[in-house]
Amino acid sequence: MAMLETLNPREWPYPVRYGRETEVTCDALIVGGGIAGCHAAISAARRGADVVLVDKAPIVRSGSGGAGIDHWHSAFTNPCSKISPDEGAEAMDRSSDFRSGHTSYIEARESWDALLDMERMGMRIRDEDDEFAGAEFRDEETKLLFAYDLENRLTLRVPGAKVKVALYSELRRLRVPLYEHVMITSLLSDGGAAGARVVGATGLNTRTGEFYVFSARATVLATAQALRLWAFGSELTGSVTAHDDPNVAGDGCAMAWKAGAEFTMMEKTMASTGPFRYPAYGTGNAHNTWYPCTIVDARGREVPWVDRDGRELATVSDRYRCAPGQKFWLHGHDESERGYELAGPTLTPDLPERIRSGEFALPLYADLPSMSAHERRAIFGLMVGNEGKTLVPIYERYTRAGFDPDQDMLQANVLPPDGYHFVPWWDTKLTQTTAPQYRETSFIAGGGLVVDWDLKTTLEGLYAAGGQVAGGGGHANAAATGRYVGRKVAAVVGDAPRPVVSRSQVEREKARVYAPVLREKGYGWKEVQLGVCRIMQDYCGEYRSAGTLGAGLEWLDSIRRSEAAAMWARNPHELWRSLEVQVRITAGEIVMQASLARRASSAYLDLKRLDYPAVDPEPWAKFVTVRLEQYEAREGELPLKYWLQTPNDDSYAANYDRHSSP
Repeated sequence: MAMLETLNPREWPYPVRYGRETEVTCDALIVGGGIAGCHAAISAARRGADVVLVDKAPIVRSGSGGAGIDHWHSAFTNPCSKISPDEGAEAMDRSSDFRSGHTSYIEARESWDALLDMERMGMRIRDEDDEFAGAEFRDEETKLLFAYDLENRLTLRVPGAKVKVALYSELRRLRVPLYEHVMITSLLSDGGAAGARVVGATGLNTRTGEFYVFSARATVLATAQALRLWAFGSELTGSVTAHDDPNVAGDGCAMAWKAGAEFTMMEKTMASTGPFRYPAYGTGNAHNTWYPCTIVDARGREVPWVDRDGRELATVSDRYRCAPGQKFWLHGHDESERGYELAGPTLTPDLPERIRSGEFALPLYADLPSMSAHERRAIFGLMVGNEGKTLVPIYERYTRAGFDPDQDMLQANVLPPDGYHFVPWWDTKLTQTTAPQYRETSFIAGGGLVVDWDLKTTLEGLYAAGGQVAGGGGHANAAATGRYVGRKVAAVVGDAPRPVVSRSQVEREKARVYAPVLREKGYGWKEVQLGVCRIMQDYCGEYRSAGTLGAGLEWLDSIRRSEAAAMWARNPHELWRSLEVQVRITAGEIVMQASLARRASSAYLDLKRLDYPAVDPEPWAKFVTVRLEQYEAREGELPLKYWLQTPNDDSYAANYDRHSSP
């Protein structure tokens, strides 16, 4: 690598150390410094493990949670909750077959504990200044603020704009070694063989180009799902992801795939507006962060709210209540037959027809001035201002521009140009409909690694948490599974074998990583990224078939062997981005292979197979798995509720009690 040391990237502000190698040895290597990774590192360090945390960004603000959090879900054990974790898990089980029941149950049992951890780290979780004293959504004794179902109080409102600052401070207090601006590029395995025990990872410093070799007794992946697979935000359109960190490329997915780990639900994707969306939460709506905002039409007529049974609700207070005969509801469950039990109040679903008939006139507006002062401040200030990506671009900029929620209404862009198709509640955050070729991996309950009750993957020595796990995702889930996996790895590293790194595997990876900087010309990473996105749009969009998916895999293989193999990087930043393009090629292949493996359409997975139009037929009531073995994708399957399939595994609580303690 001596030749690399002599290269002089133009106008680069950091010392360039291509080829220089640093070795780091630890008990537990945590890959990804977002919410799940930080909680995992803190949890393991508190139990005496020698922990190293690596992230390719500054950990104080990195990851999707770095931009803030306003809702804390699944707090079933908080002192005001009327619903137990078991009741919640059982209800969610009945609402959908395809979900990660064991990680959801871990979230249900530990979400509130994780929030208390955050309070001890210095994040405010209560209305300590009594700003909302007397509000219906406030518990006067605990000073906790709640959202959605106020009868059962399962979701908390929290001012979490600086949640990562609190986690970062705790990491520093615990003296956890932090390797920032380091992209992990591959997993190392015993003997360098795919499918063998994971013994660490390799990394690249995105500022200096220095190479790292991490050896560890246990490795935790917490890098979430791949983003920007279908749409790439250029300088003209900005970020194309509403909620997540645009630096999330799917690093953990790609390296785990190459190491031989098993994945499931990777065929699940969701519609996206691509590069044409409005800023997240920057238009008025009635859901999620804006819940339960009043919506009016262009003539000032209020759009009705209804409960799950279609009963019109008279007051704002009614929007927080259960329907007659309903025990509790969870925000996010639709009114379909299986989601009926947990469906909550929403805007009237017949709004499109009523617009078409002339009863309501476009455009629609979020009418904050008509609501109480507490509701106004809760929506625009507490929620919009602490939710991810809202503090600076929405709350601060709108306020400086003169927006006053006491007297101004904000247009609700939830209708496409034809004026009739009403976007469902989940898509109101996207602010407009989309072309079928624009997709995203599901940021909540999407695909990922198969894990057991210890959150261990199918590879020895490799664990996962948060959105890296199949069926995971969401802030509370990341926090709960992170703290859980941290104590699990802390308990096993003492008995784990000493990691032995294969030198030949390291050298192969160094050659791959540095190839772009050895070239004097070639393709830029942006050009190749756009090509990858176009392949995903053309061959793995909303509608798929064996023919299109097969062609897409051929095109991805072609671009890997040609354009991607000829990428040229002038500095460590471009090298980092070039490696991310290769990551996204691999992530796209996983999605396509999983889509091929499920030879049926699925409503919950939003998979539309033109060659298999039957939706969720009985033979496909199972999880489809994919993994890489000897350079070939292998299909497999797992039964529904596979986490309860061994003898005497008859309940979530019994399994949790057996596995939760080290």
